[in-house]
Amino acid sequence: MITPLPYFPIHQTPYRSRLRLPWGPAQQPQAVQLQTQLQALPELGSVRLNWAARSLIIHHPPQYPLLPQLEAALSQLTATHPESPPEEESLLMPVVAVALAAAVRLPQGAWVRPLAFLALVRLALPIAQRAWHSLWTERRLSIDALDLLALTLSGVQGKLLTPALVIFLHALGDDIRDRTARATEGKTLSLMDALGRWAWVKPETGEPVQVPSDRVVVGDTVVVYPGEQIPVDGTVLQGEAWVDQQSLTGESLPVAKKTGDRAWASTLVRSGQIYLRAERVGDQTRAAASIALLSQAPVHDTRMANYAEKLADRLIGPALLLAVVVGLATGDPSRAAAILTLDFVTGIRVSIPTAFLSALNHTTRHGVLVRSGRTLEQLAEVDTVVFDKTGTLTQGSIAVTGLYPQGGCTPERLLQLAATAEQRLTHPVAEAIVKAARSQGLTIPPRGAWNYQVGLGVEAEVEGKRLFVGSRRFLLNSGFEEALSQAPDGEESWIDVAWGEEYLGAIAYSDPLRPESATLITTLQQDYGLGVYLLTGDRPHQAHQVAARLGIPTAHVYAEAFPEQKAKVVRDLHRSGHTVAFVGDGLNDSVALAYADVSISFAGGTDIARETADVVLMNDQLLDILEVMAIARETRHLIDQNSTLVVAPNLIALGLAASFGLNPLLATLIHNGSAILAAMNSLRPLLQHQLTQRWSD
Repeated sequence: MITPLPYFPIHQTPYRSRLRLPWGPAQQPQAVQLQTQLQALPELGSVRLNWAARSLIIHHPPQYPLLPQLEAALSQLTATHPESPPEEESLLMPVVAVALAAAVRLPQGAWVRPLAFLALVRLALPIAQRAWHSLWTERRLSIDALDLLALTLSGVQGKLLTPALVIFLHALGDDIRDRTARATEGKTLSLMDALGRWAWVKPETGEPVQVPSDRVVVGDTVVVYPGEQIPVDGTVLQGEAWVDQQSLTGESLPVAKKTGDRAWASTLVRSGQIYLRAERVGDQTRAAASIALLSQAPVHDTRMANYAEKLADRLIGPALLLAVVVGLATGDPSRAAAILTLDFVTGIRVSIPTAFLSALNHTTRHGVLVRSGRTLEQLAEVDTVVFDKTGTLTQGSIAVTGLYPQGGCTPERLLQLAATAEQRLTHPVAEAIVKAARSQGLTIPPRGAWNYQVGLGVEAEVEGKRLFVGSRRFLLNSGFEEALSQAPDGEESWIDVAWGEEYLGAIAYSDPLRPESATLITTLQQDYGLGVYLLTGDRPHQAHQVAARLGIPTAHVYAEAFPEQKAKVVRDLHRSGHTVAFVGDGLNDSVALAYADVSISFAGGTDIARETADVVLMNDQLLDILEVMAIARETRHLIDQNSTLVVAPNLIALGLAASFGLNPLLATLIHNGSAILAAMNSLRPLLQHQLTQRWSD
């Protein structure tokens, strides 16, 4: 029976789709053929295969029937290349081989020797196949070739226990690594299941109706009852509940949710009942984004992993030569086998992916999505952080920051009249003034005839008098010269208000800083010792005021920076030897994000910024940058420890094997034991986290 090749969507927009291909290495030729078939369709734009991430990125016209075309292409592939079921690797056979080889050494164990030999041949067969493939197809020596030679040398001497233990320890190391990968995948799948398939949506009139969770739209009111999974990200409108967030954040104790609090999809209502306004649904929820990014994050693309692979290739020749020289000089095949068994990179190749898988899982639980192990590795090396201002260090929305009435005008009357003139205008300053007036409960009276002049202000008739609200130049042109001599002290931006013949005062406004911005910048500069830069399209005066509040050096501030200039600053810093992280959330930041060594954006940022970024802050909290940097540095420290755990024992053993001789079994124990120890060390942060959670429970 032919099994259809699986796929599932990761992210979709009207013009672009990213599809997950959960295929093994054996299906890579089929993935390439699928890309070729889709590229041949004239309606489609670019079709790009990212095999490291097991994903396919397709650009297409809006409303294009992509899925039927994809199903047809997959059906053709499946018919051409039937998929064989994968073999399930197990430690059972290596354990049996070791037991049989050990039984041979018993007084009455001679009859077991044929069985032990057959078991050993069966286990060595995959190693021989890989060695043959590297020699005859890739035209290169590989670690498998050295392993096969070492096993053969031990076997021809009749030492069945040594090669059986060698294979068992190799299998044990691979099993530890694979279990780590499966554990991460299992958590991902359990999180996917936790999203829930149904939601109770309350219409404007009537009782709640149960609908599939993917049918909920932004703005719907969703009811969540006790014992149910929350199906959307949103804000609590009504009710109170205790919510278990452990599946998403790792928190061991339920959290109280009440009106105004944020709630997340995949979390569980333990008790109580809440009404939510849906703000993110489907694959836009934090949980779904965690699933997509974690499932496609390649962990083998780091410099250290690549270096280990290259080092392995370079050491094969010298190791083989040294084994031949020692074997010929001593006439002892066992000493040659011991040298062939030892190497410095197997443990590193096992422990590096394990460390990064553990770290990626850790960051996801902290609400930070990191796309790859390579990103974590670079993040640990960052020495310069460049920030966009608007929407990144600031809140990205204009707000009234001060009222400065003159004469007999009160602050409330100043704000009320300004809001009267600005009502129903779509300018951000006008919207901020109206919002401020309503937040204070002020009545906004109707206005008469009005005239809005772009870039200047608005003139309106209010209570029989002409009301002027706008820039200083606007009021100067309207005849209010003398009253405008004093500007609001310390404010970066303001508008002036005059009514009839009287100047009433000024209203200051700004894009307020995020509450956490000052703490973040201080910590990065003082505790982490990083250089911090500020880029903005705003005027120099505004840029330097923000920089002064945050403690960013004046020389590190770039104002009136268009997208290409932002990219140039990032590129120049990189060329001068810095490892640069850029933090931004807007369309105008996407070029700079692409040029940075590490790009950081927010879940609430623009689609292109979120797609371009290497790191996505799902909670939209700047302080999460410190969390992910700490995890990255801890991971680097862990990998340095693993390198020592692997290199030091193998180096000592190699010296002993070359000079005094070393039993191949002991060499195997040192070599594979150090690899297993390094792999377990990589899991230590994850195990500590789990133990902490159990202790808290």
